[in-house]
Amino acid sequence: MEVSGVSAPTVTVFISSSLNSFRSEKRYSRSLTIAEFKCKLELVVGSPASCMELELYGADDKFYSKLDQEDALLGSYPVDDGCRIHVIDHSGVRLGEYEDVSKVEKYELSPEAYDRRQNTVRSFMKRSKVGPYNEELRAQQKAEAAQRLSEEKAQASAISVGSRCEVQAPGQSPRRGTVMYVGLTDFKPGYWVGVRYDEPLGKNDGSVNGKRYFECQAKYGAFVKPSVVTVGDFPEEDYGLDEM
Repeated sequence: MEVSGVSAPTVTVFISSSLNSFRSEKRYSRSLTIAEFKCKLELVVGSPASCMELELYGADDKFYSKLDQEDALLGSYPVDDGCRIHVIDHSGVRLGEYEDVSKVEKYELSPEAYDRRQNTVRSFMKRSKVGPYNEELRAQQKAEAAQRLSEEKAQASAISVGSRCEVQAPGQSPRRGTVMYVGLTDFKPGYWVGVRYDEPLGKNDGSVNGKRYFECQAKYGAFVKPSVVTVGDFPEEDYGLDEM
């Protein structure tokens, strides 16, 4: 006795188009008419349904047939999972026209015109005096930054280049070395102390972002804030690295 299989109510196919190089994997009901199917494809390929010509290809990309009967059901064609339905556009649009967004005319608004609008995020921030438009907060932040800089300058003035020191950074064990640089830097604001560690416990060779502040071997140099540096009689410790 011959047993015939029953097709699933839906089918998963790949959609390609003459308008672009993309492929989309979509699932559709087999009960759709070709006319209804074309309407759904408009959202996928961007071509008007009235300008579509559909071709059916197998999973091996072998051409099967054209889907040219508007009132025929999609399931009446040999459409199986993995097949590809290629949409040929006859609207006159060129290949790739919808892919190159540089050709799309963009709406631009001048900063002055944007400032005059009342329903923007910027106007809301101005009315609410938040963020950069909170003058009181900005003044407070500026004063606090100036205070920190003044404190760092005072701390840095007590540290001399060539002094032995110990660095106690948060979450790290004490590290001894020699002060090689004290002052402002280009990589971050504020005052910094450049230290040449006795052991390769640092992050650089005395240079940051291509600018050299002092000389030392790679991994021996580090920059730390003056607040974590203590100068004094800190002889180089014997870590026993030369012992067998």
